[in-house]
Amino acid sequence: MSKAGKIGCVVLVVLALLVIIGALRAIGIYNGFVRGREAVDSAWAQVENVYQRRYDLIPNLVETVKGYASHERETLQAVTEARAKVGGVTQLDANNLTPENLAQFQQAQAGLTSALQRLMVVVERYPDLKASENFIRLQDELAGTENRIAVERRRFNELVQSYNQNLRIFPNMIFAGIFGFTPKPYFQADEQAQAAPKVEF
Repeated sequence: MSKAGKIGCVVLVVLALLVIIGALRAIGIYNGFVRGREAVDSAWAQVENVYQRRYDLIPNLVETVKGYASHERETLQAVTEARAKVGGVTQLDANNLTPENLAQFQQAQAGLTSALQRLMVVVERYPDLKASENFIRLQDELAGTENRIAVERRRFNELVQSYNQNLRIFPNMIFAGIFGFTPKPYFQADEQAQAAPKVEF
């Protein structure tokens, strides 16, 4: 074999190795995207799970309050209506997590949170209700659920940050476009959370 033939073989081997290394790198990047998206989807499912827990607790809470404060119909109705609105958007598929869909989900959840806060203000007027063992248990479960919601939303945002960061770094950003991976939206604080609460004595 001539010297030129040997050089040609070496060049072909080097090119083949570069192609193999590039393909392995692309496979690794793609698999990283898939793992990241699955982690975000799993975290979203857990966010929905804790919101569903709160959603399921509300009828029991309303019925307990109704037994003691039946004439507080307007507040009880507001909670029931807010719960119904949440029921319409609770099942937000992780694949459809657009900023608009997430904002709609958060708006419904904020309405329910506001209605529950009004319900707790009503409860303050009824010492017998506050002392009811059933109400205390439900209130504790609701408080625990609210804590879980905060934890799961934080975890979701951490995973979204990691996933989005992975999509945007070079050369991943090139492959993200080729493979059709897009950034996921973050859970954001409600607009009301930006203002300090008004406390009156």
